[in-house]
Amino acid sequence: MPANLASIRERARVLLQGICHVCPVCDGRRCPTGVPGMGGIGSGAAFRNNIAALAARQVNLRVLHDRKDQNLGLRLFGQKLAFPILGAAVAGARVNFQGRLAEAELTRSFVQGAAEAGSLSFTGDGPVPELMDAGLKAITEAGGRGIPVIKPREDTEIISLIRRAEAAGAPAVAIDVDAAGLVNMTRAGQLVEPKTVAQVAGLAKETSLPLILKGIMTVADARAAVEGGAAAIIVSNHGGRALDHTPGTAAVLPEIAAAVGEKLIVLADGGIRSGVDVLKMLALGARAVLVGRPLAIAALGGGPAGVKLQLEALADDLAVAMRLTGCGDLGDIGPQVLRL
Repeated sequence: MPANLASIRERARVLLQGICHVCPVCDGRRCPTGVPGMGGIGSGAAFRNNIAALAARQVNLRVLHDRKDQNLGLRLFGQKLAFPILGAAVAGARVNFQGRLAEAELTRSFVQGAAEAGSLSFTGDGPVPELMDAGLKAITEAGGRGIPVIKPREDTEIISLIRRAEAAGAPAVAIDVDAAGLVNMTRAGQLVEPKTVAQVAGLAKETSLPLILKGIMTVADARAAVEGGAAAIIVSNHGGRALDHTPGTAAVLPEIAAAVGEKLIVLADGGIRSGVDVLKMLALGARAVLVGRPLAIAALGGGPAGVKLQLEALADDLAVAMRLTGCGDLGDIGPQVLRL
């Protein structure tokens, strides 16, 4: 098995030929494929906007302070985590990666690799049962160290999948409401739909698990999530893969966090490529972040060990960024870290 990130990335580059260039900077500019594949939908603007929104934020360097030790730990959904970096739900290996990695192996790499690193990964859903099955199996085998993401299906189907998440020992369950327009689901004869506040409230009451809504990009939707009883939201544009020309998540995160951050847990994803990017997202109001494409490359090139190595590299980078901005623990990270 490759022993470092450079060799893991090189192996992934070979495996992903024609699908992903595994660019030195993963910014969506040279993606050979959109959706399906690793790129963004349509023009790819939403993917690129995620990168640009983070790049537009500058960080204040501070080195005259007493914060000599950095503590990255936190508790989230009742779980103790080593750092605020989680695996995003990446699924559909047969379609997006042309079957070059089995669905079960992709999901196991995310869940097991994150668990071994002291974190958690989300798992995916889709038009074929093997996606959800693979995620729930991986979560069960990891002792519940994973969170399944369910498509915004009919409510009765969601409830059935919530029961399976409970049985797998998951600490929470998510619905990626930004998947309400997925063509691959409707072509497979499976309804996905926007959800009303009343529907969200009904689903939240069906389980004792925290309900997470993924794909929140406006203050209005964030407030609706609060009204519906969601325990958390993920500020996300689906990695730029749901709706073309949406803004980058870092651009909308501050207003959403300001509006609802004291009423539920705010998480975020979208274009995170370094520990400095993690720092920026936390400073903008996220409690923790999700990472997708970099972990997919690590999984393809190195399996669970690759995912673990990539997460730990991001955490190490975050620790350095915290030290150089005067932050000793996550509670120190706030707007003062950024040059606004």
